[in-house]
Amino acid sequence: MSTSEEAKGGISPLPQLPLLQAGERSRIVAWCAGAPVRADVFLAHVRQVHGLIPPGTCVVNLCEDRYHFLVAFCAIVLAGQANLLPPSRAPQPVAEIMLAHPDCHVLADGEVSRPIEGMIRMPALHAAIDALFEIPDIPAGQIAVIGYTSGSTGKPQANHKTWGSLHVSNAGNQRCLERVLGQPFHILATVPPQHMYGLEMSVLLPMLGTSSVHAGRPFFAADIAAELDTLPQPRVLVLTPVHLRALMAETVHLPALAAMVSATAPMPVELARAAEARFDAPLLEVFGSTETCVFASRRTAQEDAWTLYPGTHLHPQPDGTRVDAPQLDGPVTLADVVELSDDTHFFLRGRNTDLLEIAGKRASLGDLNQRLCSIEGVEDGVMFQLDATDAMQVRRIAALFVAPRLSEAEVMAQLRQMLDPAFLPRPLRKVSVLPRNAAGKLPRGTLLDALRH
Repeated sequence: MSTSEEAKGGISPLPQLPLLQAGERSRIVAWCAGAPVRADVFLAHVRQVHGLIPPGTCVVNLCEDRYHFLVAFCAIVLAGQANLLPPSRAPQPVAEIMLAHPDCHVLADGEVSRPIEGMIRMPALHAAIDALFEIPDIPAGQIAVIGYTSGSTGKPQANHKTWGSLHVSNAGNQRCLERVLGQPFHILATVPPQHMYGLEMSVLLPMLGTSSVHAGRPFFAADIAAELDTLPQPRVLVLTPVHLRALMAETVHLPALAAMVSATAPMPVELARAAEARFDAPLLEVFGSTETCVFASRRTAQEDAWTLYPGTHLHPQPDGTRVDAPQLDGPVTLADVVELSDDTHFFLRGRNTDLLEIAGKRASLGDLNQRLCSIEGVEDGVMFQLDATDAMQVRRIAALFVAPRLSEAEVMAQLRQMLDPAFLPRPLRKVSVLPRNAAGKLPRGTLLDALRH
């Protein structure tokens, strides 16, 4: 069954699906230090690491090098186990995940901040190529990934993904990019592979499609330019609005891009248009969640509406939106509020958790954040509602902002011109940097910690 047939009909009824989608052994899967890694070499590395994995049900994949992550990911799946993907590599989230999975191990390729019992070290990879070039098959119903939400709205939640569902969700992303590029492409990503967006765009696409991926995860503009230069064309840059804004602030010249892909936070239209003009490439924004994987996309500089992937249907609910998608075993309700344009298009109107009512007045956190960040001199900022109530039993708004040349009083004076007094942030704190995680998100716990210091 083809990937397009899978996407139309849901999870494939076939009991087995390939570990790697490869037409021939010479197909390039990844680029490491400027050198291509062929499919047969990649599978040899997978088999090498597979031999190190002890019995169990899952392994925390903490590999930072993206190629190491790919190898570990496939080795864990080949062992019949699931990749545990923590919301952070920090000790506490990893410890909490391990506590929830008592028989798990940890596979890492770098230093960890504290010793972890049962940790497996990524070995120096060597190729013992199989002359027959046999690609292993994996049961479609096997749990391959247990991904955790970022915790931006509370405690991280576990989400299970089967091997079959990953094949189906990847088909939608593959078709989305092929529609723009029309040919195989080479990916450089600034987001970690442990995040579901990073997993979909920089792990599943090269594994289950025809593209290849760079092993690194550059952040600074000069590093992004240098690493892009090691890839052949057409090049696709996978990033977030935070990374793109930082890239636009620099004067560095980038090698030619065929496309940019963004997710994890709303992409401002002005930023999308400026990026397309500067880098002469379309910017695609994809929409999804850890619970659903990506199910829609749009070219933000030109389109307000999102286009659903084939087979996906949205059903607005009082508490959000119910999503039916081919990769899901059943419907999933998200907090996002949408307005349907027709059967295949929708407008995003915010999240039910973003809708505020204070003193009989209503506002959207998304709109408040946009106004804060629109102040000249504010480089980054966020508003959020506190849990505790004040003497009037009102849950007030707090805000953190980054603005080297502005004081708290100056920013508050600007906000007074923009906002109803009920929605002015109290407190308003200036910080040197917002506590974003590797995917650019702001876990609620870290915001509250930053507010207290």
